[in-house]
Amino acid sequence: MFFCYILECADGTFYTGWTTDPDRRLRTHNRGAGAHYTRTRRPVQLVYIEIQPDRGQAMRRERQIKTFDRQRKKALIEKYRGDASA
Repeated sequence: MFFCYILECADGTFYTGWTTDPDRRLRTHNRGAGAHYTRTRRPVQLVYIEIQPDRGQAMRRERQIKTFDRQRKKALIEKYRGDASA
């Protein structure tokens, strides 16, 4: 199983990535061993996640989300939070 995810960094910025294990990846980012971008912006928290059928789809979705401006990412996160609480 593959996942595309968005992290919110301590400075309020967003980081988008993909993984096969979201919990492990979050721990890696918070340990400072993840992406260079998140190393100096810890702690990070998982604010959005979606399942993808395969690695290629996860990578394509990551690239797509990375093109979104901040407002569009926030809207995606808010919709996810609303769906998760339902």
